[in-house]
Amino acid sequence: MQTISDNSANAIEQIFGRPKALIGMIHCPPFPGAPRYRGETLDQIYDACLRDAERLIGNGLHGLIVENHGDVPFSKPDDIGPETAAFMSIVVDRIKREFDVPVGINVLANAPIPAFAIARATGAAFIRVNQWANAYVANEGFMEGRAAEAMRYRSALRGESIKVFADSHVKHGSHSITADRSVAELTRDLAFFDVDAVIATGQRTGNSASMEEISEVAEATNLPVLVGSGVTADNIAEILTLASAVIVASSLKEGGVWWNPVDPARVRDFVAAATPALGA
Repeated sequence: MQTISDNSANAIEQIFGRPKALIGMIHCPPFPGAPRYRGETLDQIYDACLRDAERLIGNGLHGLIVENHGDVPFSKPDDIGPETAAFMSIVVDRIKREFDVPVGINVLANAPIPAFAIARATGAAFIRVNQWANAYVANEGFMEGRAAEAMRYRSALRGESIKVFADSHVKHGSHSITADRSVAELTRDLAFFDVDAVIATGQRTGNSASMEEISEVAEATNLPVLVGSGVTADNIAEILTLASAVIVASSLKEGGVWWNPVDPARVRDFVAAATPALGA
């Protein structure tokens, strides 16, 4: 395999202290200013996030990602207001005070700069970025990779310890702009632009990446590979034969629907199915 980056550290082991990790998703309800916000109090919003965090961590997951998924339709990065970072910072701070687990940040859509700001303010361990390098046509319109400005911003914050997890072939969009380049090449682009872990996803939220695509991503990089959508109790054992970690959300919600609360029984079943494949 061609060496593209001098990053030899394993971010999963560094952050989670284990070779394989199960990461739960906190889908924040709509914040004030978002189209679907209907006047809920801030305590109601924060308490919903803490409830889901307790159900995920209390039943065996190893870490969390906090995401403003209730803010659909998502704004493009330059249109995201400062209120989003403010509300998310409070959510993350409350979770970190309650639960001693690693936390990551994903600001939708494709907004690594506010994500770095939240992570630096709260001590979060990593951010997730859907489009780190290259470009594609997303639901929100044309979406460019923002690695250069984001990494300079991280340096300005003295936030070098904050890791970057990025999608190789991001869901919810068309990749015709880069259709002449393979998933393996797109994965190597991420390593060249200094990510710490690569995420394989399905076509949209709740859809699983194929084992073929996960394998193609894994074979193209020495970095840890995560699977970021469509992970269930039925496929987790097979996925962990190739992936170092998974990000799981919809399959752990009541009825398997992303906007519902986390179902503790689903979390327990998921962890039980994953445990034999987790290793030490």
